[in-house]
Amino acid sequence: MLSVSNLQVSYGAIRALHGVSLQVKQGEIVTLIGCNGAGKTTTLRAISGLVRAASGSVNYEGRDITRVRPHELVRMGIAHSPEGRGVFANLTVEENLELGAYARNDHAAIAQDKEKGLALFPRLRERLKQLSGTLSGGEQQMLAMARALMARPRLLLLDEPSLGLAPQVVTTIFQIIREINATGTTILLVEQNAHMALKVAHRAYVLETGEIAMEGPAQQLAESDEVRKAYLGIG
Repeated sequence: MLSVSNLQVSYGAIRALHGVSLQVKQGEIVTLIGCNGAGKTTTLRAISGLVRAASGSVNYEGRDITRVRPHELVRMGIAHSPEGRGVFANLTVEENLELGAYARNDHAAIAQDKEKGLALFPRLRERLKQLSGTLSGGEQQMLAMARALMARPRLLLLDEPSLGLAPQVVTTIFQIIREINATGTTILLVEQNAHMALKVAHRAYVLETGEIAMEGPAQQLAESDEVRKAYLGIG
């Protein structure tokens, strides 16, 4: 479904990605793990067109999307839930959700999808008229994910969904990630919590200083001594 080939990205004189290649098959959860500054967020931003690749290519459903603009990618079925949540703080929860469907005009289906999102995240239903800036961190993360789902994506890019959240909320978020995937949405997940990411994913890539250092089935990487020491705090 998604094929990234030899992707290179620079910020001025600094090379952030040194030829990253990865694949995501339809129906999978694929996770990208690594330390802070490894290039995980840059990889997602390059896929969704928010940063321009210096070289390399991104193919989605057989089409080269390397130079396609972000809003056009949304219409093609790619949604990005960003690191830091990016909710519109001065708008209500409901208004944020409606903005997630800005590229659509199928009003009955939009209403259905809003109901699905509120069923996934019941806490948002209680806060529909509340300003998003007044939500807790966990609630803002739920809103960011629900808003991305309003675009009805076939591929969901999730960046650090557990960042800064309490352990109980993290468990809830990862359970919902499984549920989203079970409904047929393919997910590329960037996550610093390697333990949770490897539990939920089918396959995984380890990114180190802008390069893919390891790849394989998620369970296999979770059992690797190198990954256990570097990312799981074991051994």
